Amino acid sequence: MGQVTVRYFAGARAAAGVHEEKVQLPADSTVQDALAALERRHGDELARVLRAASFLVDGVAVRDRSAALPDGIGLDVLPPFAGG
Repeated sequence: MGQVTVRYFAGARAAAGVHEEKVQLPADSTVQDALAALERRHGDELARVLRAASFLVDGVAVRDRSAALPDGIGLDVLPPFAGG
């Protein structure tokens, strides 16, 4: 079992209702596993945001949702931002 610290920004924070939370995941979990757990926890509003969001794993952009999440790592959820 491992723990991931999830930080939400902008619209993701509004959808989750929290700025940061800890998520317990089985060993060898991936970004997708974490996202599935977050969708179960927070429901459809966050699920919509997660489908369009970008992610940072310990500050590094990750596009591959099958990327591993080692115990104690941070996962930042960045929704699409408007502006130019």
